[in-house]
Amino acid sequence: MNLIRRAKSQVRRIASRRRSNGEAAVAGEDILDVLKREHEEVAALLNRLVETDSGPARKRLVQQIKTALVPHLRAEEKVLYRAVIRLRDRRVRQHGEEGIIEHRLADNILAGLGRARSATSPQFEATAKVLRELMQHHVDEEEREIWQDVRENFSADERMRMTRRFETEKQRVRAV
Repeated sequence: MNLIRRAKSQVRRIASRRRSNGEAAVAGEDILDVLKREHEEVAALLNRLVETDSGPARKRLVQQIKTALVPHLRAEEKVLYRAVIRLRDRRVRQHGEEGIIEHRLADNILAGLGRARSATSPQFEATAKVLRELMQHHVDEEEREIWQDVRENFSADERMRMTRRFETEKQRVRAV
């Protein structure tokens, strides 16, 4: 029961931050700061998913992860990755393409978790663990490579404009 309360509390914090993000973006928050915060929120949810043994709690966590992650992925692709892929440097463009491929893998794994009949099966547990590991790998690489590319190629003002577009794009996405 304590785990369920913690998860609900986490979702309330995420929703609160999302409401305030638009205001923060207008006040000049860098997109990389927003992404970092969201990466940490999703990582916390994925850790809870892997750690809990309760089938109903796992199902709720999968839905919470979808709600947090899917809009993030789509908005990140439209705003950050498209900008990076438009750059001339082949290595930088490859970083962007790789990130999008990893997003598709995460989508597929998350969809499989949502369709699972038993949230207590060894297959569900293994799939949840693989999703967490994929996202850890993806975030580590993104924060190391893509963010360096963004810092080198986009000014602070451009990154603030990206933040506003990112927040707008997230509002357009609906996690199914």
